Amino acid sequence: MPKSIAILTFVASIAFAGSPLWVPDFGGFEPDQFPIPQKDAPVQPAGYAFAIWGPIFTWLVLANIYGLCKRATASTWSPMRPAFLVSLAVGAAWLPAASLSPIWAAILIWLMLIPSIVALFLSPHEDQVWASWPIGLYAGWLSAASFAAIGLLLGGYGWVSELTAALICVSLASILGFAIQWRLGRAPTYGIAVVWALIAIAIANGFALDSAAPVALAGAVAMLWPIYRTRG
Repeated sequence: MPKSIAILTFVASIAFAGSPLWVPDFGGFEPDQFPIPQKDAPVQPAGYAFAIWGPIFTWLVLANIYGLCKRATASTWSPMRPAFLVSLAVGAAWLPAASLSPIWAAILIWLMLIPSIVALFLSPHEDQVWASWPIGLYAGWLSAASFAAIGLLLGGYGWVSELTAALICVSLASILGFAIQWRLGRAPTYGIAVVWALIAIAIANGFALDSAAPVALAGAVAMLWPIYRTRG
């Protein structure tokens, strides 16, 4: 059974990394996919930040190759694999769903995030470069992206203003990121991904004082503390 799950997790990582090939034209949500068009919503990071998916996809696939070849039946790897498999399998369906509905995109990204965090906490303390670090980078980015998805819905459906949505969701993403990195005490890649996203949000807002930028920058600075603690 452990080897079967290792194989399935590897296959899911390939499907996830290959998902952009299924929806090659997806470049983010169109403004008119929301009742109130979301053009340059303040909750979104600058476009360059999405380049992080390249390292995420690559590292996840390589990590699963290593896990399948070297740790297929290792007792230390087995606990994280079921949750990891669920997250990757849902991730493989995210782009097709996102191209159709921002609501489904938000639902699925949370269904990716939660098991990825479970897998991160269950990941082995050894083999960190091939286990906790790639999962951490993945889960860290999802921690920020999941709240960005909620922020787009809050502003896009008029439940609150776009700025209020950004302030709420950036604050919550920062709090979640800080709490997880502090409790985890390892895998600094998690916090690094959160910081990457928060700084990109500040840049997208032009570092304006009357925008979400100050909150994003404060969150990024605060994240440095639990990241530093992972050195011990």
